Amino acid sequence: MSESNFVDYVKIYCRSGSGGAGSRHFRREKFVPKGGPDGGNGGRGGNVYLRGNRHYWTLLPLRYDRHIMATNGESGGTKKSSGKDGEDVYIDVPLGTVCYNANTGDYICEVKEDQETILLLKGGRGGLGNYNFATSTNQAPRYAQPGEPYQEMHVVLQLKMLADVGLVGFPNAGKSTLISAISAAKPKIADYPFTTLEPQLGIVNYRDGRSFVMADIPGIIEGASEGKGLGLRFLRHIERNSVLLFLVPADSDDIAKSYQILRHELEQYNPDLLDKNHILGISKADLIDDELKELLIPTLPKDIPYCFFSAVTTKGLVELKDLIWKSITVNNFHDVSPLVQQNMHATLVGRMLDDTDEMETVYYEETECLPEDEE
Repeated sequence: MSESNFVDYVKIYCRSGSGGAGSRHFRREKFVPKGGPDGGNGGRGGNVYLRGNRHYWTLLPLRYDRHIMATNGESGGTKKSSGKDGEDVYIDVPLGTVCYNANTGDYICEVKEDQETILLLKGGRGGLGNYNFATSTNQAPRYAQPGEPYQEMHVVLQLKMLADVGLVGFPNAGKSTLISAISAAKPKIADYPFTTLEPQLGIVNYRDGRSFVMADIPGIIEGASEGKGLGLRFLRHIERNSVLLFLVPADSDDIAKSYQILRHELEQYNPDLLDKNHILGISKADLIDDELKELLIPTLPKDIPYCFFSAVTTKGLVELKDLIWKSITVNNFHDVSPLVQQNMHATLVGRMLDDTDEMETVYYEETECLPEDEE
């Protein structure tokens, strides 16, 4: 089986350039006796930068180029001429890439915006030539500075996808079917567990030209925090999501218990995930009738909004998107992606504000996608 092109973790070696040495040259020309020192300065070594690139979605290029080294500065020359600076190196990474020191595990930086440039390693300074040390009492210095040495470091780059909504659920809960039904994403869909082996992103169109980003991660099972199944490796991709959508099939034995298991696994990975807005999506609602649905509602968790839907028949998808958008835009302006920030700003400044607000206020009062105690 061919290797996946999606790489979200890579360890690389980075090294900046050394500074060039200063020159100890003396001027030697005919008819110019005692020309004096004219050794030039050395050039600085090249820097190493991280640079965000919105066209990248994986760290795959760095898997085959794990040694990133800038060039050294050249030594100074005669006639006070400076050496050439070393060439800088730019490491292009997807947005949402976090950099750590591989030896100590310390956090270094994070790339969030397109063309954002962060200095990772600074090149060594070039040494001063001997003409810089000439004084009235030391007119013929026979020494110069050496260039500063390079800096080196092993770094770990981790990609954490930037999305507004993260899908959390057991294998075969309908996550891939949902994201394929409401966006242009085409994940693999099959009737066996763990068909999704890598995260998927999809842009979901909403009303009035607005949209948000949804992330589908591989399914987790009970005991994933202990390494069962695929473990918790891919949960890093929902750490930045402002809303977590828990998917539980309608034909599950106990929907509330399934939700609590998923919630527990998230808590074991990162307790901060419990502070995000949560939504319970009950998928595969086409497998149950209205009578059974009424019997299930009293058993659902009381502290989380819920929604019944079917991605196959598209029933309830509009209500689900309404609920997601409402959760995204409630006290989350600084936590969502730039795409949603732009949409929210356009709404706040008055683009179809009156009609949209009036329509959505009435809609939320009538929908069944809210906790029972709020209806």
